[in-house]
Order: sequence, then structure tokens, then C-alpha cells
Amino acid sequence: MNVMVQAAVKAGRSLSRDFGEVQNLQVSMKGPGDYVSAADKKAEQIIHAELAKARPGYSFLMEESGAVAGDDPQHRWIVDPLDGTTNFLHGIPIFSISIALERQGQLVAGVVYNPAMDELYTAERGGGAFLNDRRLRVAARKNLSDAVIGTGVPHLGRGHHGNFLIELRNVMGEVSGIRRMGSAALDLAYVAAGRMDGFWEHGLQPWDVAAGIILIREAGGFATDDKGGQGIFESGSIVAGNEPIHKALLKTMRKPIK
Repeated sequence: MNVMVQAAVKAGRSLSRDFGEVQNLQVSMKGPGDYVSAADKKAEQIIHAELAKARPGYSFLMEESGAVAGDDPQHRWIVDPLDGTTNFLHGIPIFSISIALERQGQLVAGVVYNPAMDELYTAERGGGAFLNDRRLRVAARKNLSDAVIGTGVPHLGRGHHGNFLIELRNVMGEVSGIRRMGSAALDLAYVAAGRMDGFWEHGLQPWDVAAGIILIREAGGFATDDKGGQGIFESGSIVAGNEPIHKALLKTMRKPIK
């Protein structure tokens, strides 16, 4: 955990400097998209260097560099150096670094760090989940009518808009509120912290959700694919919450439109 936190905080300092430049619109001549891509890659290089130095031989799965095989096939780091790129580009301080560790295919540790707010979420298997050393528990609300639910909205060139609108219509009529934050890793961390009662999204990659999954489970919650199974990485879909909210959300999403 110390190794993961050190890597996240060091990369966070780099992102914070670049975020300040984006806010001042001092982007590269190639355009803001290229500037953010450079910030993303620089953060990933920092994380890779820190983790590889501390644990040589571990494999990696990273957003920018993809899969990097190591001598130790039992361990794999899963890294997203900048989750919430669009927020970052627009000067919205809701973005995060996500690092998870897999041992023999099982998630055993996770870190989600928002450098703009200096919020560090950590979890180790069997050891609980924490926000800046404060123990986390998922919210205790039992009814969707009292719940605030997070989601990710598909946009230009991404996702099946028609299917999502059916799910949204089903859920929005049952809940107290719906939020779209723009960083799935932070959304899941917010569920672990009880800030949101549940979350669902499709079209995600393992690096978007790996750390968030263990945060939620160690905070007493449930995280599955949209069928209620364990194929989150394979399907790219996730549904999360405490036990009653998770169950109700799965059921509500699947209702046919009347």
C-alpha cells in the first residue's frame, strides 16, 4: 500500500501542475487534446517507474501503454493515470489516478487519488477501505426512493445511446437523484464513502474500475456486472451499491419500458 500511495501522490503532483496550466489555457500549440494526452502519459510514466522500482517483475495493465508482461505472472498492477480526462481538459477538478493490484487474478489492493481535492482512497483485501485514514462504509439507505445514484452517460462515438436511455428512464423515476461526475474511479470511491448510494455504467475498461471495486467491497458494498455476476472486466459493465440498493438497481435497470 505504501508503494501504491507513493506512486499515486507523485503522479498527482505532476497532474496538478499540468491542471494549473490547463486552467490558464496555456495549452500546447498542437491543441488542448494533445496537451492532456501528454499529461496523461507523463503521469503513467511516473507511476510505472515507481511501481517497477519497488516491485520489479510485476506485470502491468495500463491505459496508455496497455499490457506489459513481467517475470512474475502472479501479480499485476492495473493503472489509470488520469480518469476524467474531459473534466481535466475543461478545468473541472473531478479527476483521479487509479491503481490496483491483482494477485493470482484476485484484486487485493486499490488506490484512487484526486489530487485537485487531495482526497486519497485506499483499500486492502480484508483490511477495510479508507479516505485519508478515515474508515469508510457504504451508505445505509435501503430504498431507491431515498438514493442518489451515479452513472456514466455515453457521448459522441461511445456506447449504445438507445439502451442507456431506457435504463436511465427506468432508474430516474425511482430515485432521489442521479449524478454524472465524469470519473468512474471517483464515482466508485464515492459509493464506498457513502456519498452516493449506487452507481452503474457500461463501456468501461479494467483500469477504470479495478481500484473502485475493492474500495466498495472493503467498505461493505457489492460490485458486479450488469447481470449480477463477476464478469466486470469482460463485460465492461458495473453495478454497485450496498446490498439492497445493488439488488434494486439491477432489477430496475432491466425493466421493460411501458
